[in-house]
Amino acid sequence: MINQLLDIEFEFNGQKQVITPVLLRDEHDAILVDCGYPNFISLLEEAANRNGVKLESITKLIVTHHDMDHYGSLASLKQLYPHIEIIAHELEIPYIEGRQKSLRLEQAESTYNDLQAEEKPGAEQFIRFLQSYEPAAVDRSVSHGDKFPWCGGIEIVHTPGHMPGHISLYLPESKTLIASDAVVIEDGTFNIANPSYTLNLEEAVNSVELLLNYDIEQIICYHGGLFHGDVKQALRELILTYSAG
Repeated sequence: MINQLLDIEFEFNGQKQVITPVLLRDEHDAILVDCGYPNFISLLEEAANRNGVKLESITKLIVTHHDMDHYGSLASLKQLYPHIEIIAHELEIPYIEGRQKSLRLEQAESTYNDLQAEEKPGAEQFIRFLQSYEPAAVDRSVSHGDKFPWCGGIEIVHTPGHMPGHISLYLPESKTLIASDAVVIEDGTFNIANPSYTLNLEEAVNSVELLLNYDIEQIICYHGGLFHGDVKQALRELILTYSAG
């Protein structure tokens, strides 16, 4: 099995950013974990090509949750490559398929009236951006503890907080966790992803505690890439930071 980090650099709202979708490969499958913002197909293609992979070879796409930077290009990718099997947690499917309003959109709308006048134009732009999401059908529903033989073995770890149906992926063969937004790396250490935008901070911290039950030697974060250091110790320190607060 091969794990490849598809680091994608781009500019968003005038700031340079990097996201890290992951590509898992074996002789049968090429599995993409998350797919970036809308209109990111060309950037995904470039990142895949740098790793010697063609996008059309992807067999499955696992969507960890319904934030625009994780599922924005989903519909475009499925239109280009209809054979790709789309996989998501059962709680996320109604939002990905457009049957329920995005929770991020609900959050943005509910806080709009509390903003200062100078903040409202940016918030309106963000709301329009969230409304522009193009739904896509999910082919397979997963839940916590589901195990699949693909790419040496993948276990679904339900890590709610950031979103109710947020999932991380545990790869027992390499003792690797693909954390998505369960944790991010900031200044070389772990943090909760955007605490003020996390829908349930207590649940998010509980999800970090859950990760201590797994034999993890490596963590790949969507924001921050591969963590370098003592994973368990860094997770404990993160928990303590929020417990103390």
